[in-house]
Amino acid sequence: MSGLDLVIFGATGDLSARKLFPALCQLDAAGLLPDDLRIVAVARQEQTTEAFHEELRVRMAKAKRQSINDVAWQKFVQRLAYLSADFSKPEAFRGLQRCLSDTRISLFYLATPPSLFATICEQLSADKCLAGPCRIVLEKPIGESLTTSREVNETLARFFEERDIYRIDHYLGKETVQNLLVLRFANRFINSQWDQSCIDHVQITVAEQVGIEGRWAYYDGVGQLRDMVQNHLMQLLCLVAMEPPNSLEAESIRDEKVKIVKALRPIDAVTVKDHVVRGQYSQGVIDGQSVPGYFDEDGCETRGSDTETFVAIKAHVDNWRWSGVPFYLRTGKRMPDKVTEIIIQYKALPHHIFGEGESAEPNRLIIRLQPNEGIEMTMVSKRQSLRDKLSLQTHTLNFDFREDGDIDRIPDAYERLFLDAINGDPSLFVGREEIEESWRWCDQLIAACDVCGLKVNAYQAGSWGPSKSELLIDRDGRSWNV
Repeated sequence: MSGLDLVIFGATGDLSARKLFPALCQLDAAGLLPDDLRIVAVARQEQTTEAFHEELRVRMAKAKRQSINDVAWQKFVQRLAYLSADFSKPEAFRGLQRCLSDTRISLFYLATPPSLFATICEQLSADKCLAGPCRIVLEKPIGESLTTSREVNETLARFFEERDIYRIDHYLGKETVQNLLVLRFANRFINSQWDQSCIDHVQITVAEQVGIEGRWAYYDGVGQLRDMVQNHLMQLLCLVAMEPPNSLEAESIRDEKVKIVKALRPIDAVTVKDHVVRGQYSQGVIDGQSVPGYFDEDGCETRGSDTETFVAIKAHVDNWRWSGVPFYLRTGKRMPDKVTEIIIQYKALPHHIFGEGESAEPNRLIIRLQPNEGIEMTMVSKRQSLRDKLSLQTHTLNFDFREDGDIDRIPDAYERLFLDAINGDPSLFVGREEIEESWRWCDQLIAACDVCGLKVNAYQAGSWGPSKSELLIDRDGRSWNV
């Protein structure tokens, strides 16, 4: 078997222009794509391949706010053909079938709404596009509940083996997230201190400055719990909390992540008010610019929605490693900064020997996913002074990923994920059981919010969420890092 055909459905969509094709173009320019890789862009719009090339280049340049190198672009588009197809019509993919070969691997990338997943798979099968070896890549969301997630997965299972299904959570493609695995499992001094005996608590924050971005109708039916907690935050929690896998094979990593999701303490109607805070942004100011409130966003058709745009959760992993260690999760839109970070807060020393007022601050490990990807560790040292014999000060050790590596930039997550999908490595993609167990936990939490009528608290755009989110952690004698 030789050669691979990458088929991107939804090729004229926003995701394709902002993320998918720029990632492929970067990989091609770096010489990392197989020489015989062919790319077929599929969408409903009737147009020529040349017209698609021209439009795509303009949209990519606008999204990246920079011009595209002529030489690199001309090299890239030699791989790229465009095919118009109405997914809902019989024989829609007959033209695609003629482009494929059962002697080459077909990699189907569904950058489409989830409502089209089943239609596309069924049509691919009916038009004999699945005759040869195939893989499929899917964008989130994989359902909007445990029930709908199972429906999507059952549909996929009719046409593809589980080993050939690549469910994307783009956070797993980030260099910093992958470095978390190396940090934990390649450094003995960190690995040996990674449990309840040394760690006081963990914070995971995913903050966005943007609002709904024209997706009000979709987002209002989903909310931040379904949109962010069920996937991104859950994946980060699993990578922090999981046991060492037997290997870096996908199955080994997924097995350990599933154990963590299953160990998450349920949050029910009795405990939800003490463990969850929901919020919704109102008009405010970010970076000196006035931004609209949730009900003033484009597409809003009501003023009575209680959909959350912010959520903070106090979670517990009920196993031996993490007994008594709270995980504080926080994510929201219209925050002051775009920040994704993991905070490992270590316990204070049991006894201080440096005199009154010279207590050593507990160590803290900060894993920055964006912006300024890197790792920080706070440590205590002696202040250089002849006046004070043992005066203490805190230093921060800073490892900046931009200063290391064989390229002059941090690769986009999609570059790594494309490479892995092309090479047949599913280790950074999400398995079916992970998805469904995550939905099981989140469904119970969402139901608990509904049963007890957990209110959505207003917060001003440009703030760090409702004041109750501060109380969630303050009453435990702790505070958010930002």
